[in-house]
Amino acid sequence: MEERPRNSDRPARPSSARPSSRPSSSASGRPSSGRPSSRPSSDRPSSSSSRPQSREERPARGGRSDRAGATRQVSQGREVNDPRGFRPAPQERDQSRIRPRIFEPDIPEDVTGEELEKSVRAELLSLSAENAKVVARHMVCVNLYMDVDPELSHKHAVAAAHHAGRLAVVRETAGYAAYRAGHYEIALKELRASNRISGDVSMWPVMADCERGLGNPLKALNLAGSDEVKRLAKPEEIEMRIVASGARRDLGEFDAAVVTLQCRELKNENEEWALRLRYAYADALDAAGRKDEAREWFGKCADLDPDELTDALERSQS
Repeated sequence: MEERPRNSDRPARPSSARPSSRPSSSASGRPSSGRPSSRPSSDRPSSSSSRPQSREERPARGGRSDRAGATRQVSQGREVNDPRGFRPAPQERDQSRIRPRIFEPDIPEDVTGEELEKSVRAELLSLSAENAKVVARHMVCVNLYMDVDPELSHKHAVAAAHHAGRLAVVRETAGYAAYRAGHYEIALKELRASNRISGDVSMWPVMADCERGLGNPLKALNLAGSDEVKRLAKPEEIEMRIVASGARRDLGEFDAAVVTLQCRELKNENEEWALRLRYAYADALDAAGRKDEAREWFGKCADLDPDELTDALERSQS
């Protein structure tokens, strides 16, 4: 791109887990001696059988096989007539719903989180005090490394979003950090999330430029022509014009790129965005082969750039 914005449930158990028809005895329900009784209870199998029971004849674990609600075969699990209810076999957890571990970069000891603007810190109040502090410190590091180490800045933003993914300001910060680091797909995801949470459209130009970075100039133009653009403040509106012009150039529509930037704001010399607008316009003229006009506008751009933040002066003389 030529110019981008910077800046188990179980069924209820019955009242008694045992049937009311459980056999009883005159005393404790079991023979009074350790030897088999000469007259076994009529509702209990005799223990004086001449042969031992086979494995198949033995009652299943958990109770006698003739007791109401008893499981007939252990291998079948709990049947639906079991008063304890049927419990399905455990299933594996959906791995996509498990929050993965992330790498959290070290935070300098002198970063407290208090460095954030009050308005941003106020949006972190919905978090626990401990979590809010961690998020705030990571966000300070995002700003700290934004220009000197965009990749490290991006990692701090990922960590902040991991701890506070439901806060629009955190997702927006993560989006801008990913954009500056060149991770356009991640940036687009984070900025869309922020927009869904807050409804704020100020990041619309950056989202459009992310589409350009992903090789989708038509999607960028769709964003530039959406109703949300009408809600942009003047600086963001100018940025959207610049992005749309770049998308036209991506498509090989160089004259359309020039027309996109032709607006009365080209005459403005006081606003911060005036320099960027004039430079983008001169660059579009140059790409369209209109060299003389391009040099003229690079000269007008240089008038607003005494510190030579751009190469406008040099290009006006070439």
